[in-house]
Amino acid sequence: MTERLVCVSNRVSVPRRTAAPGGLAVGILSALKGTGGLWFGWGGELTEQEPGEAALDRREGVNYATIELRREQFLRYYGGFANGALWPLFHYMPSKFRFQPEEYAAYEDVNRQFARKLQPLLKPDDIVWAHDYHLIPLACRLRELGVRVPLGFFLHIPFPYIETLRVLPTFSELVRDLVAYDVIGFQTQSDLDSFFTAAAHVFGRQCVVDEGHLNIGDRTVRCGVFPIGVDVDAIQQEAIAARASEVVQRMVDSLSGRKLVIGVDRLDYSKGLVERFTAYERFLEMFPDNCGRLTYLQIAPLSRKDVPSYAEIRGALEQAAGRTNGRFADTDWTPIRYLNRNFAHNVMMGFLRSAHVGLVTPLRDGMNLVAKEYLAAQDPHDPGVLVLSTLAGAARELTSALQINPYDPRALGHALQTALHMSLGERRERHAQLLETLREHSIHAWADRFMAALRASKAET
Repeated sequence: MTERLVCVSNRVSVPRRTAAPGGLAVGILSALKGTGGLWFGWGGELTEQEPGEAALDRREGVNYATIELRREQFLRYYGGFANGALWPLFHYMPSKFRFQPEEYAAYEDVNRQFARKLQPLLKPDDIVWAHDYHLIPLACRLRELGVRVPLGFFLHIPFPYIETLRVLPTFSELVRDLVAYDVIGFQTQSDLDSFFTAAAHVFGRQCVVDEGHLNIGDRTVRCGVFPIGVDVDAIQQEAIAARASEVVQRMVDSLSGRKLVIGVDRLDYSKGLVERFTAYERFLEMFPDNCGRLTYLQIAPLSRKDVPSYAEIRGALEQAAGRTNGRFADTDWTPIRYLNRNFAHNVMMGFLRSAHVGLVTPLRDGMNLVAKEYLAAQDPHDPGVLVLSTLAGAARELTSALQINPYDPRALGHALQTALHMSLGERRERHAQLLETLREHSIHAWADRFMAALRASKAET
């Protein structure tokens, strides 16, 4: 029987031309395309009734199995525990953390439902790869149903140190759920170290770490660092083609020869957008000669619209953009163009290629693929400059970027000034070093390395 990869995520992202896929979707599709594998998860539909069995579909060589979720249960699981408790805590923002026992119960129930709907679709030679913080308990629920195939888990967001994790009343249950997987992957070494510390706290002397293996009693879990990447060649081709498209050309023409500074982020408090807008205003104060000579385009598609804190950040950004434009705009120049919409992936790559500076300044991020997409989209003969937060996972790899602390507006302003005036020779040298790193840690290398670890775990059982 042939091995089959089964990927599981909270949301299944069936390819659409109208929207750019997120980092998780890009990674999963890269792993599945051409393998005849299966992508299982919620299809985006909510119901007031008891959900039925998974709906099956096939597109572009990938099989999809999607389920519905009950509306009230989904709100407690997704907007509640996953994004009201786990998301802020895992991003080291306990001030935005909230815990409700009924929301944690819904989180467990949805994972139990995922397991029940997935189990009948599994085959004896399958390898299951679950993704992200929504599905931490899935392995336990599958094991309870008798599933014995290899189970892997990759965390796309940071894993917090134990002193932060302990804020969560159910942190021990979460750690115990995680070790039911055979392979656990993280974006950075610090995330892995934090997990090992948490496991030692929960399991005490039972827990022994040995060369990437976590031994708990007679159970062994492979743990490793698997930094997610991008498809450099595909992005370069998209960016070159899109640069000549009508949409991108209209944007470039509207600049009237001004330099373009770009940011592309989901509308999320972890992305540091309010701090970035404040820093840009400070930059124009510090270096007034730049007024009228550049345009900052911030694309921030709406996300999690039903979560109150996201409505708050939208209001704060609109206020900050209005204040900066009110202070510095001229009759023929607007300092900030702020768009709450998405674009097709190829169009976005064309925008990135057109930008002289890419601003990627999250307050905390597991990796941040926009940083890598920006670099891959550049013209190597005349590349732009990446300004990158030291608190993004990508900073561990992209050491030739201009790195700043996103909480320091003066540092960001000075980095932006440096980027705008950097010589062509230095820009080329930095970009060449960064591109080499991107190729070494590509999206394909990420998937291949994780799959190799899963297959090795299978051979050990």
